[in-house]
Amino acid sequence: MGKSLHQDQCAKSSQHIVVIGAGAAGLVAANEAARRGAHVDLLEKNRKTGTKILMSGGTRCNLTQDTDAKGIVQAFGPSGRFLQKSVGAFPPADVVRMFHDLGVATKVESTGKVFPQSNRAIQVRDALQRQALDAGVHLHRSVAVTAIESCADGRWRVQTETEAIECDRVIVTSGGKSWPRCGTTGDAYSWLHQLGHRIVRTRPALVPLVGGTRWMRDLSGVTLPDVVASVYEQSDWKTKSGKKLKPLLQRRSSWLFTHFGFSGPAAMDVSGIITQADSFDDRVLVADLVPSISEAELTAEFQRRDGASSRRTVANVLATWLPTRVAESLSLEYQSDVTLAQLSKEKLQQIVRAVKCCAMPVNGTRGFDKAEVTAGGVAVKEVDPRTMESRLRPGLFIAGEVLDVDGWIGGYNFQAAFSTGRAAGIAASRSDA
Repeated sequence: MGKSLHQDQCAKSSQHIVVIGAGAAGLVAANEAARRGAHVDLLEKNRKTGTKILMSGGTRCNLTQDTDAKGIVQAFGPSGRFLQKSVGAFPPADVVRMFHDLGVATKVESTGKVFPQSNRAIQVRDALQRQALDAGVHLHRSVAVTAIESCADGRWRVQTETEAIECDRVIVTSGGKSWPRCGTTGDAYSWLHQLGHRIVRTRPALVPLVGGTRWMRDLSGVTLPDVVASVYEQSDWKTKSGKKLKPLLQRRSSWLFTHFGFSGPAAMDVSGIITQADSFDDRVLVADLVPSISEAELTAEFQRRDGASSRRTVANVLATWLPTRVAESLSLEYQSDVTLAQLSKEKLQQIVRAVKCCAMPVNGTRGFDKAEVTAGGVAVKEVDPRTMESRLRPGLFIAGEVLDVDGWIGGYNFQAAFSTGRAAGIAASRSDA
């Protein structure tokens, strides 16, 4: 690594800032602070920066979503309010502009996801790293932080495995627990807890779900392009008595049956609200497999008895909207492998309900190893949403996934990392911060 960090920090600067974690939030935070004249040491425990950037989106890196600041905030549910200031100051259009200025052309896909035109995540990581280095950031790889301490004189001491670094401000952008093979193992939670911060229980989010019944698992590999997934409280679901319930969360997107349960954007988007419960038994996941047609319209299709319609099978009717394998599996599972003329009223109601309100049993997830983000983390009430500065410890800034904010799949979480990282870097570099 060359000369020690202690020697490096002797360079003249208005503020000496240590940024911990060179991911999406950390690279942006370090750049913003250095551009404003601060002496910035960016510490990364891995041998390379932006490991999650390199792996995300199937190594393509979904940068952000083609929406405005309000659209981003909505994707984070109740915690979205915390992001209003930072995302409003640095919305998706500005993120796209930043990458264009860095030579990374982007494209928008039909889902609204924004990717680099090259489909190469390494181009994104390299652009952010180059921007930080060009701004004067001192990047130190393979440096693992073990503790953060506040000093009596208001300064900070960052303890690494080899030395202690004193500085004016600290920005923590070390990520959560998702994809631990990337080095994100939740190290910061213990440091920040020792400094007085409350850590909301961490859990996997944007994670594939484990469960299903035999007929569902037999459909492994089958994708439904349009499904509405809804999650309800089990207690409400049991007592609904025909009433229309408001779901805790509802998402419409594609759905993937797997050998272990469910995946795809719709299932992964609702996974966080499921893992939020104390037990998987406390939540009910229901899927509308054909949201493009109403229950009444579907019922009418099954009630058709004119001419050749009566000789059509249930599976044949379902195949109008569903893949053949799914249509056949449903008709067999509900003992409705018959023609419309033979379909009883009771079986008709069962099959319609199975299609429009299909209960998807969930008894687990694939865990942090397969989770794209971490739900839970540092309680956002203890962080200033404009500056990302701790309300408990002046001079300490917290940004990115280590915060208790997690949004839908589709670039929303990278957007939050860029916006909160930028806010932290700007605020930490101010002499009056």
